[in-house]
This record gives sequence, structure tokens and C-alpha cells, in this order.
Amino acid sequence: MVMLSPLRLLFITWFALWLAGCDSGAGRAVTVEFWAMGQEGEQVKALLPEFERRHPGIRVRVQQIPWSAAHEKLLTAHAGDAMPDAFQLGNTWIPEFVALRAIEPLDPRLRDWPEAALADYFPGILATNRLAGQTFALPWYVDTRLFFYRSDLLTAAGFPEPPVTWDGWLRAMTALKAQGDEKHYAILLPIDEWQLPVILALQRGATLLRDRDQYGNFRDPRFRDAFTFYLNLFARGLAPPVGNSQMANLYREFASGTFAIYVSGPWNIGEFGRRLPAALQPHWNTAPLPDFADASLSSPGERSGARAAGVSLAGGASLALSRNSPRREAAWLLLEFLAEPEQQARFYQLTGDLPARQSAWNDPALTGNRHAQAFREQLQHLRATPPIPEWERIASRIAYYAELAIRQELSADEALAALDRDVDRILEKRRWLLSQGLVP
Repeated sequence: MVMLSPLRLLFITWFALWLAGCDSGAGRAVTVEFWAMGQEGEQVKALLPEFERRHPGIRVRVQQIPWSAAHEKLLTAHAGDAMPDAFQLGNTWIPEFVALRAIEPLDPRLRDWPEAALADYFPGILATNRLAGQTFALPWYVDTRLFFYRSDLLTAAGFPEPPVTWDGWLRAMTALKAQGDEKHYAILLPIDEWQLPVILALQRGATLLRDRDQYGNFRDPRFRDAFTFYLNLFARGLAPPVGNSQMANLYREFASGTFAIYVSGPWNIGEFGRRLPAALQPHWNTAPLPDFADASLSSPGERSGARAAGVSLAGGASLALSRNSPRREAAWLLLEFLAEPEQQARFYQLTGDLPARQSAWNDPALTGNRHAQAFREQLQHLRATPPIPEWERIASRIAYYAELAIRQELSADEALAALDRDVDRILEKRRWLLSQGLVP
């Protein structure tokens, strides 16, 4: 729990008493409007009785918003001066809402936190909430991508332990492919997703954008190497050229052995536990993504487990305050409450969302989950996408041109040249603002 300074504690006590008033208090309570997405908007309600018990002068009204509508609804609310007091944001949305001046910087409030509290966040995740040296949101839960794999099929292919380099995984995938017919593959990589090409590029040290994020940098040799590696997974027949909508039931296909490896996020821990047959439950696991270093390691050396994970994406959701809310003090108390390690551990039990606070991972529900341990390791090795409002549009173009290259409608060089051209157009306004000395 965050320790407060005596002056801060005195203020909060006075504030709560003032809210409660001299009479019954319930009718005079301040109501904090809180918007949350998907199942989080439903499950967070279970935490709120404890918050309202601690702060009897505050009530929280939660509005649950579907993820598919959340971005548009928040933008509309901002345009109409109808923002909630506190709200959930995907952390790749933060730069956009900072540019709109829709969220309040938190650093003046965080000065009352002990240094250890901020250090308790996974560094790569906390970094996605900071722009230009300021903190604009608090990580609520974390998300990243790694391998889900069939341990029985990997063992049968001669790999009783998961490899730790891409060279090792390529040999394992080749062995897996050789064991099946033409309708069986080693790995599923939906071709309408942008994440793995970007992860591979970040592992190669690519910057994605250049010149203060004003231009695409996708023809850089490091990105091209990563992109070629990605395309070769399809060219060698290790991955099927299908998108998410073309895979009728990935859990059934995983169970039947159509593919043995899948790059996905923590939400699938629960889905695999629910949807895979009971007989298969002991035979799947998770592993951190490898890196490209020391690709010449032999199999015995690989299986020593000495190498660190390769980087993956820093994802998840954060909590922010509306800059124009008249109830920011009460809303901040809610954010502090939801940031407590105890609340994050309980939220994990309710939702399966992984805590952003490292100390929350000491909860038995997490230490006893073998599938979560690879995520704990992977979360120490994260990189963020460029912190600019245009990133969502850029990501969709990466997926678009990657699919064209996989289907061999464009060569790798043609796809990357077209991607650079599109991204340069997307960033045209950013260049103009910077040329005027303005902050995009």
C-alpha cells in the first residue's frame, strides 16, 4: 500500500469528512464517474465496496464500455466536454490523449509516493505511461506476447525443453513440420496481426521511425532483416498464410495438432484452460520469446536456460484522470486504490489480467500458476512502440503490407517501400507541427 506523508494524510481525512458532511452524508457524497472497458468494467465493481468503505464520502459509478467502441466514445466525450473523472486507456492510446490535452499529468501527485512504489512497476510498462518526462497514467494491468506451445509435440520432435534462441526454435519448428502432413504446421501467426513483425524488428534493434518520429524507417536493414525472417516462416511452410477470421476454432486446431506453437498474450491462459480438453491440460505451456543472439548455440547449451528472453511488446491498460474533472481529488484516491498491489492481485483473480506491480506477483494465485511464470520473465524484457498519436494507423499499415508480402503480391522490398510512403503521409501533420515549433 502507498504510504502517504502526514500532511497528505491530514488533507485526505479532512476531504473525506467534508464530503460526508455533518448529517447523514450519503446524499451529499461525491460521485466519481469511472469508465472501464470489456470485462474489466464489470469485474472492477467487486473491488469498489472496500474503496467506498475507506472513503465514505465518495461513491463510484462505473460505465462499462466495449473495447470495440471505447476509443471512439472517449474521443466523442472529449469533444463534447463530457469526459468521465477517471478512465481506462489502452497504453498505446496515451500519446493521443496527451496530445488532445485530455488527461492530467500525475507527477505532482506521485511526489507523495515513496520511491519504492513507482519502482515496483515493471519498468517497460511504466515507460509507456510517460511522455516528455511526465507521467500521464498509472499502469493497471500488463499485456505482452510470448509462446504458447504443445510440450508433448515438442518433446516428440526432439525438444524436451523449449529452445531459448530463434535458431533453436527454427530447428524445433522444422522438426515439428516434418512430423505432420501438408495440413499440419509448426506455428500459427495470423497474417492480419502486426505485433510479431514489430517484435522481431525491435529485437534486431530497429527504431521503426526516424528523425523525431517524423518518417517511416522500415527500409532500414535491421527492420528488413526482421521482416525477411518473418516472411520466411511462411515461405518454408512453417506457418499457414491465414488470418484470424480464417481460423474457425484455434483452440480445437491447437488441440488436434494442426499447429504446436502460437504467439499470444495472457488472456489465453484462461482461454486455454477452459477450452482445451482435460487430457491435454498437462501438455501445454508458455515460454518467453527468444532473441537473435548466440544463434550458434548447440541444443544442450540452449536447454541450460541461461539465456535471457528476447524483447516483446509493452502492452496493457492504464488509468488516467480527466484534465477538466472537478472531482480530480476523489478520482485520484480511486486510482491510488486500484494501484495497490493487493487490489491488483485480487483483480487478477477476478479477470486473469496480469498485475503491473511486481510485488503483486507474490500472491499465491500467481506463484501457483505455472503458465504465468513465463510472462513474469517476459515482462522484464519489454519495448514500447513509438509514443505518438498516429501509431494505431501505422500499425494497421504494417499488418496490411506484411499480408501482401506473405501472399507474394509484393516483394519484401516493395512492401517496405510502400509502407514507408504510407507512413510518411500519415506523419505529415506531425512534421508540420514540429516545423512550427509546436508539440504534436
